[in-house]
Amino acid sequence: MLKSGELPDCLYTTQPILISPNIPTPKHSLYLSNLDDQKFLRFSIKYLYLFQQSISSDSLRYSLSKVLVGYYPLAGRLRTSAQDDQKIEVDCNGEGAVFAEAFMDITSQEFLELSSKPNRSWRKLLYRVEALTFLDVPPLVVQVTYLRCGGMILCTAINHCICDGIGTSQFLHSWAHVLTKPNLDFPISPVHSRHVLKSRNPPKITFAHPQFSSAAPKDNNTHVDILKFLQSQPLVATSLTFTPADILRLKRQCVPSLKCTAFEALASHTWRSWVRSLDMPPSLDVKLLFSVNIRKKMSPEIPQGYYGNGFVLGCARSNVKDLVAANLRHGVKLVQQAKSDLSDDYVRSIIDLFEDKTVKTDLSTSLVISQWAKLGLEDLDFGHGKPLHMGPLTSDIYCLFLPVSGDFDAVRVLLSVPESVIEKFEYYMKEFLDKEDCNGEANGYLYTDENNGFNLN
Repeated sequence: MLKSGELPDCLYTTQPILISPNIPTPKHSLYLSNLDDQKFLRFSIKYLYLFQQSISSDSLRYSLSKVLVGYYPLAGRLRTSAQDDQKIEVDCNGEGAVFAEAFMDITSQEFLELSSKPNRSWRKLLYRVEALTFLDVPPLVVQVTYLRCGGMILCTAINHCICDGIGTSQFLHSWAHVLTKPNLDFPISPVHSRHVLKSRNPPKITFAHPQFSSAAPKDNNTHVDILKFLQSQPLVATSLTFTPADILRLKRQCVPSLKCTAFEALASHTWRSWVRSLDMPPSLDVKLLFSVNIRKKMSPEIPQGYYGNGFVLGCARSNVKDLVAANLRHGVKLVQQAKSDLSDDYVRSIIDLFEDKTVKTDLSTSLVISQWAKLGLEDLDFGHGKPLHMGPLTSDIYCLFLPVSGDFDAVRVLLSVPESVIEKFEYYMKEFLDKEDCNGEANGYLYTDENNGFNLN
């Protein structure tokens, strides 16, 4: 048994290498849409998979070189556009993805006992590329770590500017497909051209977009910055699994007057619990930002296999008092309205808005939720079965809805919150759920003063 949840060090048996496509691929500059190169996405999506049985590194390397033929931008490098130093593009030069191989003196079962939530020592499981800037990090970094029991941990870092969660899942499944069915074509062929989401000329910003802010402050709450407050605190990862029965109990708080999806109910409940746990001022306007797939919302529809960021952030807004004092239906209605706002015209307006490079995602009073639970990530199979565990390598202040292996309808909510409020947050998320009355009213939550103990100034 490992003490204190700390993983042992990795032993690197060889130096990391670059894996290039195994046949020549197109050499060109790949245009990135405004949805791709927004500053909010300048990071890598980092996945961790635990498998009961290992795959040889030779097989993983060879199959990776084959799958990179179709996904060749992941073997390129990011750079600043020669035409506009505020935009980035991909130099599709076939330089290759980083592949590292290591050994860790731990068993699959020992890791499973630690896998309810990430800790800092998990970072040992992904090779750290020394780079001066974000642009210098290769778009794809892979580490396979072999375990004492014969299992393996596979970690990948995939640049978010090149693809979204749907794209990362598509790539990983294609990699597994190449390894297990080498003579068959990809289930879905990637489409790399991004011009379908190119901005209009001239730009037409025809809607208000409260999920974004520019250099010029626009509302009277800008002196309150929850993000800075959170980042100034010791943060602790919290992981809570909602079974199908839990989710049904949430949805029942909205019927019969309102029908809702599992995501709408759980997102609203998580937002409300987060706000409550932080004791925010009742008059403060807060936002819930959540990713929405737009591939079928555009006219014409974005082609299947589109390999770029095909999502935008929906934005639900409420003041704290209304969100907390009302029943769950209040938040659900706000989420549903935010989703319904995302028409083709609305999305085009967002794309055009990003022509102003001072525009950024407004995180100052926002909870951000990213949906990983319905992407098929937990079904990845390299030939010896699905993973024992799948999740992110790290946890931060962005909330993830994660899949639960073996239970398609369950959702694991992962979020980092200040250590001082973790018990309160978990209480509102789980135990408080059982104490809601039949109308879903918030019992026992009274405002005694305007600041309610929360000081962000």
